[in-house]
Amino acid sequence: MDRPWYLAVGDCKEDGAPFALVTVLGTSGSTPRDPGSKMVITEESTFDTIGGGQLEFLVTQQARELLEKNETDVVIRAFPLAAEAAQCCGGQVSVMIETFAATAWQIAVFGAGHVAQQLIPILSRMPCQVHWFDKRPEFLSIPVETNIKLRLIPEEVSLAVEQLPASSDVLILTHDHALDYELTKACLQRDDISLVGTIGSDTKSNRFEQRLLKDGVDEPSLGRFVCPIGIPQVKGKLPIEIAVSICAQLIARQQIDPQSTRDRRGISWRDLKKNLSEVGEISGQEIHINPNNSKSHSG
Repeated sequence: MDRPWYLAVGDCKEDGAPFALVTVLGTSGSTPRDPGSKMVITEESTFDTIGGGQLEFLVTQQARELLEKNETDVVIRAFPLAAEAAQCCGGQVSVMIETFAATAWQIAVFGAGHVAQQLIPILSRMPCQVHWFDKRPEFLSIPVETNIKLRLIPEEVSLAVEQLPASSDVLILTHDHALDYELTKACLQRDDISLVGTIGSDTKSNRFEQRLLKDGVDEPSLGRFVCPIGIPQVKGKLPIEIAVSICAQLIARQQIDPQSTRDRRGISWRDLKKNLSEVGEISGQEIHINPNNSKSHSG
């Protein structure tokens, strides 16, 4: 698509979908674009260009194969244009393909009432992807940010629940208690839903728990059921107060991440210096790589 790569990166980050950023690292011989040229590749689209033709086709193909893994990764690959890309210019291009996984934090919101209308603008500014459901067809015309996906609740409620991504946090905020119960039960019957939070009261919670046990939901699964949803310290009943309370509870749960205690991630500084010493100038805690004046031009 005719959109600069740097704007496309921002769009992809807001949308929460996986994407790849491709950078031309080096060239030799006759090549379509110079080092530093970039493009963005998603599962369905491309933005900007590294020269088009068979080279871009091959790079796009490899990037999409990497995106299927939904992992954050870096791959550096050389493409001999004559031998592999069948381009008559005959040069060689080395590219770096950086893949960025889809936003891990997935939230489903059922209902578009007063609380949801206050909650969605807050979630639209959070690093999450939101699947927002309601029964009314006119709901689909609501203007929302790119990380909010509007969905209609089907007649068969379980079909909506089946489509939710694994590890979703589910918020059930409708004004229909019967619908709330069906959604709650369907979500708890999936063992890969992280949280099932339902708006209501302690009385509603107790009634739901008794019915859920009778309907075959086991005790461990009930541990994922939170009703009323929101931090208990907030007693306010205004929609904005409830919305902020719910969002605070979600954030608190997200920040309890055992992996965040790891001391080291990615490539160590020692390995970077070792592997880049042939192509860059190392000075103290910096590595300078000038593609137009590197130590090696062998490709």
